[in-house]
Amino acid sequence: MERRSFLKKSAAVAGTAFAAGNLGASPVPPPEKDFYELKVYQFAGGGGVNQLKKYYTEAVIPLLNKQGAKVGAFGEYSMEDPPKVYILHAHKSRADYWDAVQAMKTDRTYLDAAKSYFDLPASQPVFERYETFLMEAFQSISRFKSPDNNRGLFELRIYESYNEDAFRRKVKMFDVEELPLFEKVGLHPVFFGELVAGRMMPALVYMLWFKDMDERTANWAKFSASDEWKTMRVKEEYADTVSKVRKIFLTPMDFSQI
Repeated sequence: MERRSFLKKSAAVAGTAFAAGNLGASPVPPPEKDFYELKVYQFAGGGGVNQLKKYYTEAVIPLLNKQGAKVGAFGEYSMEDPPKVYILHAHKSRADYWDAVQAMKTDRTYLDAAKSYFDLPASQPVFERYETFLMEAFQSISRFKSPDNNRGLFELRIYESYNEDAFRRKVKMFDVEELPLFEKVGLHPVFFGELVAGRMMPALVYMLWFKDMDERTANWAKFSASDEWKTMRVKEEYADTVSKVRKIFLTPMDFSQI
């Protein structure tokens, strides 16, 4: 596709210039990282959820799967009414995300499958509005991790920072020290992403999975009590990196691939 071709050519030119400036050394391209789109749908009532599920299972998921992406679908743990639905598109790169955006305008199979959704009248809206967050995966966890089949609870966390430097230091803290500890104590990662577009910037977003709330509570307690956490949390380089933490508890919907 044109966009993908442009990105590849740009990378090749940059690599050539880098090699010329480094005594002929062969360029080492940076590893590709996942690119995530998180959509949060707001509904006036519960009826629209089934319409959204139909649209995703018949049109969106087949299109994204064809392009190598996976789709996660989550409802709120609190079962509030009217509900919100959280949809995660896990793309393999920024270029794949852009290709998907363009395909939703031109792919005939997708457009035919989505016709009943698009033909719904204004008097029967599926949702009120949706909000989109775009994220690029962390260097240390560049691909999303599929949870076990017994996953029953997901925890979505958003860490806001007071400026860009504090944000970068918090990402470094995760990359260098926190993520290994997460794995050790059973805080099972799904993804970690740097927010590149959306509300609450600068911020990072991550998702964990658990069997249930009891496992979640027990394993966070292990984390808080660990000597590793007690040591890293008082390091000067990580001071004042997070100004606000948002926690959202979710459960997987029956059409979720994550």
